[in-house]
Amino acid sequence: MDTVVLDVDGTLVDSVYARTLAWKAAFREVGIEVPSHRIHRAIGMGGDRVVAHLAGDAVAHGVGDEVRRRHREYFERLLPDITATDGAAELLEHLRQYQFQVVVASSGEPDLTSRLLELVDGGPALVQRIVWSSPSIATKPAPDLFQAALQQVGGTEAIVIGDSVWDTQAARAAGLACLAVRTGGFDDAELLANGATAVYEDPRELLKAPELSV
Repeated sequence: MDTVVLDVDGTLVDSVYARTLAWKAAFREVGIEVPSHRIHRAIGMGGDRVVAHLAGDAVAHGVGDEVRRRHREYFERLLPDITATDGAAELLEHLRQYQFQVVVASSGEPDLTSRLLELVDGGPALVQRIVWSSPSIATKPAPDLFQAALQQVGGTEAIVIGDSVWDTQAARAAGLACLAVRTGGFDDAELLANGATAVYEDPRELLKAPELSV
């Protein structure tokens, strides 16, 4: 194994509940009430999928772009309250020390993902590549992002680190092992059932993972 592919939202930064609040407000402003617990469970899938997943295809076709625009506006207001998850910077330093290629694969907006990564001390300098979705690279839970991450750095084998079932499902579909952290709010049993090979409390506890010290 020579490559580690990481998620950002909920994994390296504590942003899941800010995302939940932003989606909640965005839906409400277009007259749609979606329970917060359902929104929380959708965080981590591609932003292009969230509206249809939570409110149906008709809503997505009718006001999907408007909901996504409002979500971004609300989320940006919450950025000053978002911090790195415990041990995120140390984890990135650890991975570079062990000479892994470190790649971020994000279903989020490119500029927001970059701004979130900057919340991790030294984060941008410790990541070799950031891979985003595109018309040819589908968002999670499709495996495309993780496959593209491995290909773009010429890796031979990778392990994924994520915080949601969308990460674990995408990793499993890509044929990659996935270490999950609890910082996304999913429980161990669900993460394991959806493809995680092991579950850790946070990035700091991941420093003990044997797979990341070889």
